[in-house]
This record gives sequence, C-alpha cells and structure tokens, in this order.
Amino acid sequence: MNLILFGPPGAGKGTQAQFIMDRYNVVQLSTGDMLRAAVAAGTELGRKAKSVMDAGELVADDLIIGIIGDRIGEADCANGFILDGFPRTLAQAEGLDVLLAEKGLTLDAVVEIRVPDEALFARIEKRAAETGGTRADDNAETLKNRLAVYHEQTAPVLGYYEKKGLVDTVDGLQGIEDVTADITRVLDGKR
Repeated sequence: MNLILFGPPGAGKGTQAQFIMDRYNVVQLSTGDMLRAAVAAGTELGRKAKSVMDAGELVADDLIIGIIGDRIGEADCANGFILDGFPRTLAQAEGLDVLLAEKGLTLDAVVEIRVPDEALFARIEKRAAETGGTRADDNAETLKNRLAVYHEQTAPVLGYYEKKGLVDTVDGLQGIEDVTADITRVLDGKR
C-alpha cells in the first residue's frame, strides 16, 4: 500500500504514520530524512543535494524525486510506503506520478487529516506548555509562517489528487484513537 498523509503542520500526521506503519507493515518516508541519508551515504544524488544544501538553497524537485525513487526501490518498501510532507507543490506531485509510473507503482490513497488553523494554534500552545517549549517550532509565529506556506503552496496539491479520486478526508479534531479508526476504515477499504 502506497499512500500520502496530507494535512497542515500539527495535524497529527506523524502520530498517525506510526500507527499505519505498524498495522500495514509499510515504511514512512520523510524527504528530510532521505536527503540526510543520501548525503551521509555519499550517493551521486546525495552529493548533488549536499552542495545545494551547503549553499543554503532548496533542493530542486528533480533531486528530491530522484532520492525518493532510489529509496522506494529498497527492500523495506516492498510492502509499500507512506509519504509524509511530500509532495509539497503541484510540480512535485506531477513528478511523483511520473516516477511511480516508471516503477510500475501507483498511489493507493491520499489521506487528508483536516484540522482548522485555529485548532492548530491551540495544539501548539498546549504542546509547548506540556514540553516546556523544547521543540523549536512550538510557537505561534513559526506555525503562522508554516501555515502560510502550506496554504499557498501545498494545499493546492490536494485538489490535484481530488481530481484523481484519491483523497479521503478524516476529521483531525477527533481524539487520536478516533482519527486512527477513521484512517483504518479508509485504508482497509483500499485493500
């Protein structure tokens, strides 16, 4: 099962990805983790990405898609994968479609965890209070900036997948267990 977890920062994608990994025996793929691993491994794509990152620039879509292509070819992805935080733009979504087609793979689902912005601010404030603000992104100003980027660049990707009939939306305002149950119903229906 190959899927994308979609939603704004703080929606609970990471929490739900862990459950999905355990239940469906799939691998969570984070583009940041994959970039760091490719750099550490010294792969050709990793070397290219390192020079871009060392210059403080954003890694180009073709490099990220190439790294994802390498990663999904590894044995632990044989049962499937969860993309969390990718694609972030329409160009990345289109590039992912090309990559998957070249590998004879498809996306089985795009699960949107929908949470209104106001609720996200409340969650960040609560998490910061509970953890003593140990996460650098646990503040309203950072979340405001991340949400602006999300709404401007990433939210349009949802429409791209809706047109393909791949999107199932779950209410992210529910308790964690209820969100998990809704995602399970969606994914079990795709099997």
